[in-house]
Amino acid sequence: MTKPSSKSQLACLKELAADRGLTTQQARQYGKLTTIATWEALLANTQSLDTSDKLQLRVLGLDICKSSVVACLLTERPDSPRNSYYSVEFLKIKADASGIKQLLELKPDVALMEPTGINYQRLWGTQLAKAGIKVCLVSNNKLPAYRSTLDLPDKDDEADALALACYYFDFHHLPRRFLQVRDSTIVRVRELCFRLAHYNRVQSPIINRLRQDLAWQFPEVMNVRSVLGMAGDVPPLLWGWISQQRTSAKYDRLYDATVGSGLIEETRFAAKMLCDLQLQERKIELELFGLIQSDVRFLPYRKVFAQFGFGLRVQALILTQIYPIEGFFGDNGEPEVVITRGRNSKKPTKKRYSERRFMKTLGCAPTRAWSGDEQKKCYKSGSDVCRTALWQWIFTRIEPNNTRLSNAIGQKLSVYFLECKNQGQPIKLVRSRLAAKAVRMLWRELVKEIVGVDSVDTELDNTLDSLLDTELDN
Repeated sequence: MTKPSSKSQLACLKELAADRGLTTQQARQYGKLTTIATWEALLANTQSLDTSDKLQLRVLGLDICKSSVVACLLTERPDSPRNSYYSVEFLKIKADASGIKQLLELKPDVALMEPTGINYQRLWGTQLAKAGIKVCLVSNNKLPAYRSTLDLPDKDDEADALALACYYFDFHHLPRRFLQVRDSTIVRVRELCFRLAHYNRVQSPIINRLRQDLAWQFPEVMNVRSVLGMAGDVPPLLWGWISQQRTSAKYDRLYDATVGSGLIEETRFAAKMLCDLQLQERKIELELFGLIQSDVRFLPYRKVFAQFGFGLRVQALILTQIYPIEGFFGDNGEPEVVITRGRNSKKPTKKRYSERRFMKTLGCAPTRAWSGDEQKKCYKSGSDVCRTALWQWIFTRIEPNNTRLSNAIGQKLSVYFLECKNQGQPIKLVRSRLAAKAVRMLWRELVKEIVGVDSVDTELDNTLDSLLDTELDN
């Protein structure tokens, strides 16, 4: 094995210092920035300072199960987590009154957990927050890789709890390493969005079963599309009539003359269940509308959303992922734009980090998985729900002729869609590109509206379009 060069060692030390939030100004007091000893002294001194701080903290790692948690309490980061795995005390705490009491008696300063299933984590996070304990959430896709770096032997609840506790000691100074804690309104909007998605999934098999039954019981109406009216306080006409919640002279006449075998009790029960689901769905939509419309903080967001023709559900979904937009900014409170040396061109290249984070959050940015000569695999990251909602928006507002937006945004997206379609490009690829372009335009319109910054130049915009298209092709 060859010894690494001084240059590569220096680069590694600088990268490690950057991960710990250290700056070149701090390094200069230890010597020249081009000397390895300078960065080693900076890291060593910072490590000693961090250790003194860690001794004052009680950090609790919680691995959440269905009806319990595995807890690991640390007052300092162990030098060898693998050895500590066999000596640290782990507690299994049940989700009941005595368990909550046992958890709070540990008196942690900060608790770390994964947002597992949202609902399982909610009980513990709520109880800890009520007791005034800081709660930090670690993304589910970050912990496995971090646990491997600790050389922990196996993947189990105890190893996860220990890794979560160590995670805070290593990254407490880097806020982006943790998930953002949303305010109560956004949390409620998020809950309603997921519940609407659940009701939508539940209705589909019921409707399919009803239509199959109507094919031999009442075939004259098996293909009728019955939906809630504008008021939304009465069931859909057909399903309400079948479940005997509404009257209809039209369906009475058709039923008297039907060639089918007649409605059975199971069909009426399924129709009643469908009516209840749709009425509850409309009730949730009304609450969702009130939350978004009544909060003045969302006004500039809604103003931009209107330019894109987003419906209520799409607006709510996007808000739950991006609010507040300042969370994507750099330390200076503005969109983070960095000029670095291009990997291939070797020329100064402008990189829009805030914009990239925004696009990844909404599931519209590619993630490379290159290995050797194979550079064709690209995976999506971010919210699958938002990505699906954006595709549905493309189906309903961009592709059809009669619903296309008449403003500049709609015109640009529609022209691009038609050009790609006329060239015979695969439709899935076109929609992926279109969603990515729409999200990038959304970011810039939001920044312009909320912050008043517009630093996009046409040449750079075209370059980014070209690079993004190439990555999506792969």
